[in-house]
Amino acid sequence: MRNSSPSRTIPLHDLRQQALPLPKASTGAASDARSPLIDTLGRPLRDLRISVTDRCNFRCSYCMPKEVFDKDYVYLPQTSLLSFEEIVRVARQFVGLGVQKIRLTGGEPLLRKNLELLIEQLARLRTPDGQPLDITLTTNGSLLARKARALRDAGLQRVTVSLDGLNDSVFRQMNDVDFPVSEVLEGIAAAQQAGLGPIKVNMVVKRGTNDHEILPMARHFRGTGIVLRFIEYMDVGATNGWRMDEVMPSAQVIEQLRSAYPLVALEPCAPGETAQRWAYADSHGHADPQAGEIGVISSVTQAFCGDCNRARLSTEGQLYLCLFAHQGYDLRSIVRASEEDGALQQAITSIWQARSDRYSLLRATQAADSSPQGARRVEMSYIGG
Repeated sequence: MRNSSPSRTIPLHDLRQQALPLPKASTGAASDARSPLIDTLGRPLRDLRISVTDRCNFRCSYCMPKEVFDKDYVYLPQTSLLSFEEIVRVARQFVGLGVQKIRLTGGEPLLRKNLELLIEQLARLRTPDGQPLDITLTTNGSLLARKARALRDAGLQRVTVSLDGLNDSVFRQMNDVDFPVSEVLEGIAAAQQAGLGPIKVNMVVKRGTNDHEILPMARHFRGTGIVLRFIEYMDVGATNGWRMDEVMPSAQVIEQLRSAYPLVALEPCAPGETAQRWAYADSHGHADPQAGEIGVISSVTQAFCGDCNRARLSTEGQLYLCLFAHQGYDLRSIVRASEEDGALQQAITSIWQARSDRYSLLRATQAADSSPQGARRVEMSYIGG
């Protein structure tokens, strides 16, 4: 059984401590977003995802399987985590270099105590041309009902909720902690009432586990103003026992949806958008705004590395340039070495300008577990999805 494979029992906290050396600074480094900061493939820096905790109260098999993340698993100590002040300081430099959107992730970000205070500070940041940031958060929804109003009042604009099925037994099986789907639905309703929108609901589709929930999920959220997105089961990290035969390609998801509803393709909302958008069509074959839209994220079968504009900051200040990265760059040591921001800005600039990551484009020609010097890809629960 794959649950007993060596890759599922390696002490992951050892891997978290590794860091890449900083690239040499470019003599022509851009200093602000008016001269777009681009990587070696011409991709700008626009999106920063910040993990605020490595803990989660779910044990989804594709992210934090119970066999690895058990009662003996060693989480990061509090002293290793970036403080809110440190997170804001790093975020300010990213914003000055072109970031327009910040997404808070985890683990489960709502487990981070007093998260509203961090959101308040991030909401005060402005881009070089004076625009507010797009601040959003991804959550499993378990704590959303009690926190939605406070999050909105603090300045959070939108939430994305992970929900892998409406059938209660299927959902309890997938979260593996016997958490009821009804409480997540209550959280989504509370977020809508608080004005956190438009809300997105993400469903990871795992063939043979929850693919029969695709149409029930579409029926439930159609016409509610909530955007439902189906995500291909990804080969992230080293603990989820990923197999290609458990991936349901997005093309098959769309085919299944079209068996019940006519769909029409929509244009991307913004450069670097990961989801392919589809609208429910009316009787004339046009997008029906009342019915809303769905999306598919083809992270395995259709790579979108070409315009990826995202960077990821781990909860202890490691900067990752790809969801499938083996190692990150240590920004925490720079932050804690000096109160001056020049070295921090230069480090971010040189790291991004040296970036060449395109794992998904190369996946077809590389073994799924291939890695330099036996390294293992970082876990999604550590850097966020």
